[in-house]
Amino acid sequence: MKMALSLKKVLISDAMSPLCAEVLQANGIVVETKTKLTKEELIGQIPNYDGLVVRSATKVTADVINAATNLKIIGRAGTGVDNIDIPAASRKGVIVMNTPGGNTISAVEHTCALICALARHIPQAHMSMREGRWDRKEYMGTELYGKTLAIIGLGRIGREVAARMQSFGMKTIGFDPLVSAEEAAEFNVRWLSVEDIWPVADYITVHVPLIPPTKGMLNDASLAKCKKGVRVLNVARGGIYDEDALVRALDSGQCGGAALDVFVEEPPTKTSLTQHPNVILTPHLGASTKEAQIRVAEEIAQQFVDASNGKSLFGALNAQALSNALEPDTRPLVNLGQALGLLATSIVGSVKADTKVQIITYGDNLKDAGKYLSAAVLSGMVKSKSSSKVNLVNAPVLAKEIGLQAVTEHIELAPSNLSNAVSVVATAGAISCKLSGTVMGTSPVLCEIDGSTFQGPAVLAGHLLLYKTQAAPAEVLASLAGAGANQILSFTSTCGRTDGSWGYLQLVSPLPNPESLNGQTTFTTQLSL
Repeated sequence: MKMALSLKKVLISDAMSPLCAEVLQANGIVVETKTKLTKEELIGQIPNYDGLVVRSATKVTADVINAATNLKIIGRAGTGVDNIDIPAASRKGVIVMNTPGGNTISAVEHTCALICALARHIPQAHMSMREGRWDRKEYMGTELYGKTLAIIGLGRIGREVAARMQSFGMKTIGFDPLVSAEEAAEFNVRWLSVEDIWPVADYITVHVPLIPPTKGMLNDASLAKCKKGVRVLNVARGGIYDEDALVRALDSGQCGGAALDVFVEEPPTKTSLTQHPNVILTPHLGASTKEAQIRVAEEIAQQFVDASNGKSLFGALNAQALSNALEPDTRPLVNLGQALGLLATSIVGSVKADTKVQIITYGDNLKDAGKYLSAAVLSGMVKSKSSSKVNLVNAPVLAKEIGLQAVTEHIELAPSNLSNAVSVVATAGAISCKLSGTVMGTSPVLCEIDGSTFQGPAVLAGHLLLYKTQAAPAEVLASLAGAGANQILSFTSTCGRTDGSWGYLQLVSPLPNPESLNGQTTFTTQLSL
């Protein structure tokens, strides 16, 4: 299986540092920069490219993705990817990646600057001076020292904001469903639930993606639970705050001020918000520093190069299994999973709604392998059914659409013959099979079928012929020679049972006439892996 992506031609559709194109071109990738394309123009252009690099302006919709014929990867030079339809990309088998750390410092510094500006009314005082006034009393500020800053989202940005504002003497509290109280305490943040945060926060800043649980999380109900005069900031994504609710809270004085860098609609047109005297506005500047733009442009280009070279998929958001497939230690296991899935389908028949598959891993070394082996097995199983190009990105999506159900199980105390092995149990109606395999060196091998053990390794690579028979091996081999199997690389079989034995051959080229074995075999399948 080829793990590297073939990236020959990349489109950059948003304005960014020329360093992005320079890095790609230096690594033999053709780059074309076409900014401000309409949706229709992008749909017309996208079939010509293997990769697409965007910032926030280009909307990579399902229509755009589905129009692509060669697209393998979409890269966002920045963190947020809400302008990319990730489910549509996943179904198409297209990798979506971002640069998770490239604009962290810029976003952090912008957040901290806005906190200071809120506390001291800096923009309002500046404009008053420009207008010739001297309004010292009107713009009386408050100290940050001793105030409580609530940070929703304790990832890279949230943690760095905490560190900087702690130097002002602020108390930092926070919430993140993926961060424990113990971990938060390590960077001096007291972990609280959001319900406990609202009543005690003097300032609230959000550093989370825009997803269903975060959309509108600051609303009439949550603002009503806050301290009167609470001040709020958003340098993350528009829509995390209910803008109408925020205006109501500002008008009533429940919210003492807001600093907003992002909006539901950009540029914003809600004048009740943009013209409010207690609101500080910036036009989505969180990542707009020279340093951040150079950094994210270089990083996304280098990530494309690494993906093209099969080195890594750092920053990929929808390709865990493929990321594992690039690791030298796990690549043979991924190949094993795909081969077992393809072989299982050839035995039980093409997958359909009633097909079920169980993936079992054995031994301590494979404790976490089920996370990516599931996608590998499913990619092998759905290949014969789907008209789409199947890979490790879209296999789980396509399997779900077909109705193929997959479950994983790990058995730590494995039988000696299955230590560090993988079993695939496939069932379609009344037909079922259990295939077990492992990795020898770097080669995936088939060890057992339905409990019958092969006497030698059945390497799952190249052109294979698998059959079940009650005839003696010599008889079958004689028939195979007559069918054109004159170049056999390897042969092995299971011990005979009353219901027959399994035979395996690895051939130099596919058998031209496998049907000639029908008289001696009860089952025959030919695969090329």
